[in-house]
Amino acid sequence: DARSDVKPQLDARARGRLSNMSHTARVRLATHSIARTMSFFNASRAMARVASVRASSRPTRAASASRASGPLRGVDGDDASCACCAPFIPIAHARAPSSSSAMASTRAVSTRSSSSASSGGAATWANAPVPAVARDLVDYLNDSWTAHHATSASVAMLERAGYEKLSEYDEWTHLKPGGKYYVTRNMSAVVAFAVGGAYVPGSGFNVIAAHTDSPCPKLKPVTKIKKGGFLNVGVQTYGGGLWHTWFDRDLSVAGRVLVKRGATMKHELVRIDRPIIRIPTLAIHLDRNVNTDGFKPNTETQFAPILATAIKGELEGQVTKDGQSHHALLLAVLAEELGCAPDDIADFELNVCDTQPSVIGGAAREFIFSGRLDNLASSYCAVRALLEATSDADLGKQSGVHMVALFDNEEVGSSSFYGGASPMMFDSLKRATTALSKSSPNSGGEGLIERTVRNSFLVSADMAHALHPNYMDKHEENHQPKMHKGVVVKHNANQRYATTAVTSFLFRECAKRENIPTQDFVVRNDMGCGSTIGPIIAAGMGIRTVDVGVPQLSMHSVREMCGTEDIDICFKHFTAFYRNFAEVDKTVAVDA
Repeated sequence: DARSDVKPQLDARARGRLSNMSHTARVRLATHSIARTMSFFNASRAMARVASVRASSRPTRAASASRASGPLRGVDGDDASCACCAPFIPIAHARAPSSSSAMASTRAVSTRSSSSASSGGAATWANAPVPAVARDLVDYLNDSWTAHHATSASVAMLERAGYEKLSEYDEWTHLKPGGKYYVTRNMSAVVAFAVGGAYVPGSGFNVIAAHTDSPCPKLKPVTKIKKGGFLNVGVQTYGGGLWHTWFDRDLSVAGRVLVKRGATMKHELVRIDRPIIRIPTLAIHLDRNVNTDGFKPNTETQFAPILATAIKGELEGQVTKDGQSHHALLLAVLAEELGCAPDDIADFELNVCDTQPSVIGGAAREFIFSGRLDNLASSYCAVRALLEATSDADLGKQSGVHMVALFDNEEVGSSSFYGGASPMMFDSLKRATTALSKSSPNSGGEGLIERTVRNSFLVSADMAHALHPNYMDKHEENHQPKMHKGVVVKHNANQRYATTAVTSFLFRECAKRENIPTQDFVVRNDMGCGSTIGPIIAAGMGIRTVDVGVPQLSMHSVREMCGTEDIDICFKHFTAFYRNFAEVDKTVAVDA
């Protein structure tokens, strides 16, 4: 009896929570597990029916059983089994029969090959793996609603890996080869570095730099607006967002707050998970020409989110006093989340944020749908690669220093004391080099800092424009980056990107040694070109620089998308850069 071999395949997380599940959830879980196991059992029988399947377009028995199983519910509460999957979406969470290591790093689903069916071939079913790094990025995105939260999430990753916190207010005299350190500025920018065990004064820093900020509406210093019987929140636009995408979204606020705790003011992060504000569009009945003339909202007069009706705010007892900068209802919501009195909130910097979670999406689970992919995807891959390349075993053999620098304010020009135009990265490099030289047999000799910079290399990582199937004319014919094809190397003759032939070769060669693909991008001559922190840092420090990015669609929308495989490729490429650059750099002689 085949049913006697059925054993529910529960992962460790599900086993740990089984005792807390309701009876209904247990039944659903068991049903799903049985159907899933039976789908594998029936797969062998299905192979014998390939001939008949060719004659029809119907899926195999294994596919039918997999589809019938529905979504796994009850493992993480009442929704889908993994945090990165949208609830109520019927995706079969069947693990592919593979090695234990592969199962640990990927989650597989079945997806029908429509091309083979339409051409009369066998209806093939393929396992579509979701790389572990992509799933982890989704968690990172859901934790990182603002630059402050992204910095906090990055710091948590670094500390779990044994990185030691430094303060820019203190001396760094204790730095040593083999040490791992990080420093923050404004709690929205972070620089982390690991010193090779074989460090020699004058050795270069291998740096990957990205940014933590994304376009969004930010609350004004005075947010209180009351008109038409509604309580609105005054906002100002930050960066070059696609502002029409923020309309009719379930929105909230997040950021940092200065809170009075006893006799001191504390810097604390806050995030209101539930939707509390919304920017409604005007009904088409009142704007008949919107679909022909285009949706062109005035961001000053038509972009203020609605917080509540005025009468509801008064009925709730939250009456705003004359002279207050913010609605009492907004302060009450923040105070409840912070666990303080509204009067204890001295000031805040808050972003308007979309409450829809980041998810793995697409019929084959090949995309990430999320806000803030530009540029948190690069930030996450950079930190993850740094941790991967600086294990104690790897670091002990290195003679240089591996560094990550995540800046704020890139979307508005980087001109802040914690932005890419600030000396934060150079300050860290200079102080670390000086401190490390004092613990060496010699002080490093003349021009130590200058020689260190010349031996260093910067990867400026910012997202790239993937080829859009509905707007293919927007890309130059020979430079059309595609998803799942590798990190994009960006070029611009007018130095909007800092890439040169030499820096491009060095970056590519690091990946080529591990069979990792790359792509190229050049903007059309009849279109303007954006820029990055790459040219800013290259000019300010005199450091060799290459501009690169993961291809994505919907850049600067409230919801963007990129490929899961590209996240995995980016992580591997950045790791290869850290591990291989020192040797690759020896093969090229310029200005020698």
